[in-house]
Amino acid sequence: MRLFGLLAFVLLAGPAWAVDCRALNHAGAAYTVCEVDTGAEDLRLFLNHPETGKPLGNFTSVENLLKDEGQLAFAMNAGMYHTDRRPVGHYAEGGRALAPVITREGPGNFGLLPNGVFCIREGRADVIETTRFVAEEPACAFASQSGPMLVIDGALHPRFLPDSDSRYIRNGVGTTANGDTAYFAISDQPVTFHQFGSLFRDGLKLPQALYFDGNISRLYAPGLERFDAGFPMGPMVGVVATPPE
Repeated sequence: MRLFGLLAFVLLAGPAWAVDCRALNHAGAAYTVCEVDTGAEDLRLFLNHPETGKPLGNFTSVENLLKDEGQLAFAMNAGMYHTDRRPVGHYAEGGRALAPVITREGPGNFGLLPNGVFCIREGRADVIETTRFVAEEPACAFASQSGPMLVIDGALHPRFLPDSDSRYIRNGVGTTANGDTAYFAISDQPVTFHQFGSLFRDGLKLPQALYFDGNISRLYAPGLERFDAGFPMGPMVGVVATPPE
């Protein structure tokens, strides 16, 4: 298990699940972090129902989609989307791009460059800054572009201010340098971008991290008996676990 350094954490009791979720505190703010072994777990992105083509929109729809092959062990919203739940930026499933990469600066958090792409490929997952993603063209089985980047090569996003008064519930993902572990985090109280980025850089010691969203941030963590509900979502990330015989 990866050490959290100076991070104070509490392991919450519950049944054995494929994803290790914990409540923890960093620099006076409360978070929930879910750790995924990307080489061992079936980590996927979800957007539309494969038969109807309509947006799944919520964790219950993902559960129903998976009922014949396994169970949802963890899930989280995984990228910004339009009112019809189409992804704002690049999105791919099954190695097929459903929305293009956006490299230009723009309004809102997504356009606060640099932004990045969460890329899931065989045996690993990586947060990749967008211009690097375009240059390298990694073969992602699943990909979701969002923004801004929280941590880029061990440094916080240059636009983050320690004294900012913009505080929201926020969620995002960070990955290890070799891509063997992904950490999905959601704040349990409103935090600034600087606080949230510092969780990944200083608390989890991760070189790359990406912001998923705020306000609509939600978590599905049955190991914690947590099933957040709310407005319909666009892209979602989750781990599919096969029930024991």
